[in-house]
Amino acid sequence: MKQCRECGHTVSERAPICPNCGAPGPAREKLDGWGYEYKSSIKLLGLPLLHISFKFTPELVPVPAKGIIAIGQFGIGVVNISQFGIGLFSLAQFTVAGFAVAQVGVAYSLIAQVGLYVHKGYGQAVKSILELIGI
Repeated sequence: MKQCRECGHTVSERAPICPNCGAPGPAREKLDGWGYEYKSSIKLLGLPLLHISFKFTPELVPVPAKGIIAIGQFGIGVVNISQFGIGLFSLAQFTVAGFAVAQVGVAYSLIAQVGLYVHKGYGQAVKSILELIGI
């Protein structure tokens, strides 16, 4: 048992909220958000080699994964695996990338359900950006 950091009420260390004041994660000394985040200690070009983020700030703002390899709900990286992402190589639901496999994507080359491409595109409803602008 610990004291709630907000009101001092005794709570279980596993309590998701304080039964007295409603503070989230009351047994934690500091609340830095919810969810999971991992950043590797190895860095290249100032970015972590691997950043995994399925985390939200206390204000419920998503924390995007930013790394050489970025994995998360939102991701920005050379290799991106996310729901919404930007990357050189991207596997995502919605993406802007050099090369992409996506449900909806804009890329140099892509495989997508719906997408726009420059060089090659395969999928259900994919169109060449160059053809659309008349080049």
